[in-house]
Amino acid sequence: MDHRARVHRAQRRVPARIPHPGRGARAARTRRVHPASSASAASRSARSIRVSRANGHRVAAPLDSRCSLGERAKLERLVTPDTRLAIVGGGPVGLVTALIAADAGLDPVVIEPRATPIDKACGEGLMPGALRLVRELDLDPPGAPLRGIAYVQGAKRAEHLFAGEGGRGVERTVLHATIAARVAQQGIPVVAGRVDAVEQHDACVTLSGPGLEPLTAGYVVGADGLHSAVRELVGLTREPQRASRRRYGLRRHYALAPWSDLVEVRWTPDVEFYVTPLGPRSVGVALLGPRGVDFGTALAAEPELRALLSADARGESPDQTGSTRGAGPLLQRTSARTRGRVLLVGDASGYVDALTGEGLRLGFAQARAAVSAIIAGDPHGYEREWAALTRGFRGMTSGLVAAARSPLRTAIVPAAVLLPGVYGAIVERLAR
Repeated sequence: MDHRARVHRAQRRVPARIPHPGRGARAARTRRVHPASSASAASRSARSIRVSRANGHRVAAPLDSRCSLGERAKLERLVTPDTRLAIVGGGPVGLVTALIAADAGLDPVVIEPRATPIDKACGEGLMPGALRLVRELDLDPPGAPLRGIAYVQGAKRAEHLFAGEGGRGVERTVLHATIAARVAQQGIPVVAGRVDAVEQHDACVTLSGPGLEPLTAGYVVGADGLHSAVRELVGLTREPQRASRRRYGLRRHYALAPWSDLVEVRWTPDVEFYVTPLGPRSVGVALLGPRGVDFGTALAAEPELRALLSADARGESPDQTGSTRGAGPLLQRTSARTRGRVLLVGDASGYVDALTGEGLRLGFAQARAAVSAIIAGDPHGYEREWAALTRGFRGMTSGLVAAARSPLRTAIVPAAVLLPGVYGAIVERLAR
C-alpha cells in the first residue's frame, strides 16, 4: 500500500473532531513504550522476533515465517515508514511546514484534531519578513497594509516606518484558511487525530493516540503550539516560569475603520495593548499582561484607545465582534529543539513573549530550516540553525520584557522618542 493510500485509510477511520483529553490523561499517556520483561523476551525469542535497545531506541530484527501477520505488519512499518514526514499540528506554522516539505518531495502528513480555521489570541500582524515568506509560497491573504510600528504612552509617540516593503495585518482565521486551501489544493493529507504517544526507533518514529491509527514516519515535526504535547512527550519541556512572573494574552476584534496604518503598541502602567489594522472595517486589539487581567478594566484605564473603540467606562464597545480570545502563559522554555528524529518548530520550540510580534516570521523560517535538515539527514543541524535564527529575537524580546517589568517601564516610550535611530534599528531588526 503506498503512502497516500495508507493516510487516506487512516482519515476514513477517524472522526472529524476529537475532544481534548485532560491534563491528567495526557500525563498518564505521556510515553507508551513497552520494554520487554524477561518473560516477554523469552516469548518473543520463541517466535523469532528479536527486539533490542540501542541508544534509547527500539531496533527490530528480521522476521521469520512463524511471526503472526499483525506482528509482521507492525515491524515491517519500522523498516518502511508510512510517510517520510509527519507534522503534528495544523496551525499556520504546521501547514507552512507541510507546503515546504511537499515542494521538497517529502510527501508529508499533517495530524490535527481541530477543524480549520483555528482561532487564537495573537497580534495578527505579518511583519515584512513574514509576509515575504508567505509570498514565496504564492500565498496572498487579504488584509490591511502595515507601514510601521508606533510606541504610544499618553501624549508621547514614537514611530518608525518600515524601510522597503511593509507588512500586512491579517485576521488569524483568514490567514489559516488561506494556507489550508493551498494544502488541500496540493493534496497533502490532513488526519483528524490527536497524538498522545511518541515512540522513537532507529529509522523512524511511531505516533499514536485517540482517533489516530498508529502511524510511522521517518521524521516528526512538532508544530503544536505553546502547550505542545510533542515537546512534553519527548522530554524537551523545561520547568515553567514561576506563576507570579507569567504573562498572558487576550484579543478582541472591532468592526471599525482603522485610524492608522501602523501597528500601535500602547503602554499603560500595567499592560500593553497591541493594535493592528486588519481590513477596511476591522481592527484587532491584543492585550499583554499578568494572569487574571481583565480586558474591559484595562481598556477603561487607557482613555484615548477607549474613545477610538467607542467603549464605555467599563471598556465595553458595541463595535466588538466575536468573543475575547486568550492565550498563555506566553514564556515556554525548552531544553533543546530536537530529540532523535523529532524536531520542534514555531511556538512548540520555545517562546519568549508576544510583545515584539515576531512569532509567525520565526515559525515560518524555522519550518524551512527543519525541512532542510530533514532532507540532509541531519536533524541536529537544525538545532544550530534554530539558535542562529532566534538569537536576536530572544535577546531583544527578553530585554524588553525585563525592562517592562522594572522601574524602567515608564522610560521605554520616552527613550524611543529621544532616540529614534536606535528605536528604528530595533524595529527593522525584528521585522526582517
